[in-house]
Amino acid sequence: MKGYWMIIGTAVTDAALQQEYATLWAPIAEAYGARVIRGERAPVRLEGRADSERLLLVEFPSLEKARACYDSPEYQAAKAVAQRASTRDLILFEGDLG
Repeated sequence: MKGYWMIIGTAVTDAALQQEYATLWAPIAEAYGARVIRGERAPVRLEGRADSERLLLVEFPSLEKARACYDSPEYQAAKAVAQRASTRDLILFEGDLG
């Protein structure tokens, strides 16, 4: 089964830092076989925190790869940048979303 990160975030408060994160993320994603899944439209919040404005789903070949990516020194450095650009929750789970 595949592994996933679900990232639920607030609005980006620092666009330059978010761009820096994107630059750091690209080679990490390639190394771990990650694919970011985005919808065509903005998500519609039906329940939950009022400050949640962004939703991303990141697919990995396996749960083990998803966890290894998160735990890697490269991602931990990128995460520190991302956390300065916005507030977010990152949830790790396993499944087969097709």
